[in-house]
Amino acid sequence: MASTFLLPHELHGDGPHKVFAVHGWFADRSAWAPVLADLDRISFEYALVDLRGYGEAKDTPGAYTTAEGAADVLALADRLGWERFSLIGHSMGASVAQRVVAAARARVRRIAGVSPIPASGLTLSPKRWELFATADNEPAHRRTIIDLTTGGVRPAAWLDRMTARSVARSDAKAFRAWLDSWTHDDFHRDLEGCTTPALAVTGQLDPALPAELIRATWLRDFVRGELVDLPVCGSYAMDEAPLALIRVVEDFLRADRA
Repeated sequence: MASTFLLPHELHGDGPHKVFAVHGWFADRSAWAPVLADLDRISFEYALVDLRGYGEAKDTPGAYTTAEGAADVLALADRLGWERFSLIGHSMGASVAQRVVAAARARVRRIAGVSPIPASGLTLSPKRWELFATADNEPAHRRTIIDLTTGGVRPAAWLDRMTARSVARSDAKAFRAWLDSWTHDDFHRDLEGCTTPALAVTGQLDPALPAELIRATWLRDFVRGELVDLPVCGSYAMDEAPLALIRVVEDFLRADRA
């Protein structure tokens, strides 16, 4: 069933290649702010969206699942008149992007996942689950997760800022509900034999989503999958290595001349 909800969004560029950018668990569309100034706005037009429970959609009710998020993205594509487009998703947002591919393969030119959650979900140890599952109302736990997934080497002020943004730009109830979806939902069989070109970008400082895990999942699910493992980078490549991320992702997107 098509979504009737219009995702809050902002557009950047006016190029012929249309691209959705979907944020992750910890932030709204402002997560992409560090890369905006240096995007190729001639080749691409980017739509940055706020999923339900985040940013301008912070108070929007919903199921807060990757399937619902994908339906919302497809509804926005229809409203924008984008018959074909590419997708970039960060972490949880990459799971939403993969759901879009599963639902509408013919419409997706390319997909890029930044520290992507696999389509099979992400299994957490009991100790780590307790940390993640209580982060909705415990800002200190959010900070610990951000620190963990960036190798424990980032400045305290940056960790504080990322945590404060996460709390301010997300609804706690939605934040907790989204966790259940991106950890437990397994739809990788819906991608079986998928030939959509698919790039995964991982960070060598991220122990939660290492290159080894993504090779075993992303490269299994996408026949034309590829992986780039960025050095000196954790789960937040947009902040940690913005120029390297732009170059890798836009080169990948630009390879599609259709």
